Amino acid sequence: MSDILLQERTEDGILVLTLNRPDAMNCFNFDLLAVLADVIREANFDMDLRCIIITGAKAGDEPKKWSFSTGADLKERRTLTPDQVRRFIFTIRNTFTAVEQVRVPVIAAINGFAFGGGTELSLACDIRIASSNVIMGLTETSLAIIPGAGGTQRLPRIVGIAKAKELIYTARRINAQTALDIGLVSKVVEPDKLLEAALELAREIAKNGPIGVAQAKFALNYGSEASLGVALPLESKAYEVTIPTKDRLEALAAFVEKRKPVFKGE
Repeated sequence: MSDILLQERTEDGILVLTLNRPDAMNCFNFDLLAVLADVIREANFDMDLRCIIITGAKAGDEPKKWSFSTGADLKERRTLTPDQVRRFIFTIRNTFTAVEQVRVPVIAAINGFAFGGGTELSLACDIRIASSNVIMGLTETSLAIIPGAGGTQRLPRIVGIAKAKELIYTARRINAQTALDIGLVSKVVEPDKLLEAALELAREIAKNGPIGVAQAKFALNYGSEASLGVALPLESKAYEVTIPTKDRLEALAAFVEKRKPVFKGE
């Protein structure tokens, strides 16, 4: 079952996860969610890990057929009882929340179609990069349901409440340029450059102090929705974690010695 989520690790601590159900447009079933949840859980305890990239397996050589993920597996969904549907929604929501909260930054390398849960997975990632052939959207209302894996909550926090309402109410599908214009993605590249662009960004992150990056993510995730009176002390507490670390002292020594620091996550 692990072959439905491919894993590739680089020497600089970057983990590339590829949703690998190309014949099914990389849509999510219970099996894929279970494997993804296991990998993300273990990532919290991998102290050599610096960044995660999530992308989708390609179906053939034509970019117009590629897919990041088209969301829930509707063929599986048709066989589920109402109770099983509730379990699926619980599972996908919690899995994507785990992606959002995992210790290291996560980059979504969105290639091709990303509908429903595919877009919701990208929303749970810290940064989104899209290939120019991307078509994405929260299309659930066209199926008489609503986004159930965080879409109604994460999309407005990224693009604003008015634009989120427009996109969700209409089930509109948008292209990569529109996604860039509204701030849904931070960069658009040609399809054959997508993974390299994601790796380049991941390497830029990986060269920094891993404890500092992890604490910055913690402060951003948990402070951004809090009042300033709560968020500023939270930032201070996150900063305090970095003070006694060997990495902080290494950074100061490297500055004095005019060399690049060598961080070990200690």
